[in-house]
Amino acid sequence: MNWSNIIFVVLIAGLVLFFLYKKGIILANFEKVDPKEAYQMIKKEKDIYILDVRTPAEVKTDGKIPKSHLIPLYELPKKVDKIPKNKKILVYCRSGNRSISASRLLSSLGYKVYNINGGIIEWKKEGLPISKK
Repeated sequence: MNWSNIIFVVLIAGLVLFFLYKKGIILANFEKVDPKEAYQMIKKEKDIYILDVRTPAEVKTDGKIPKSHLIPLYELPKKVDKIPKNKKILVYCRSGNRSISASRLLSSLGYKVYNINGGIIEWKKEGLPISKK
């Protein structure tokens, strides 16, 4: 095997690992739940804070999970102090990508985080409640 083949294999392996990391499949410091599990948590537990990391325009278009709090991902580092540390944090976005970044950040700061797989898209596919307010 020559050096160019070795470099190619290392680059491909690096890209695969990066993809798995970005999707929260490896090295995730938070838990993942599907929308139905998240909905059951919301119904059963009192100490839940639901964090929506989408943009205001997305909320206007798609609605939101009832009782969720909007802090767009790009504002999260500046507003993290608004999130209570004594509650479980359910995080979601449109499809589940931005919420993984938010979940990693919050977990690194000591929050107990649950990322909703598939975001609001999967939530709506499951027919779960949506608020338009």
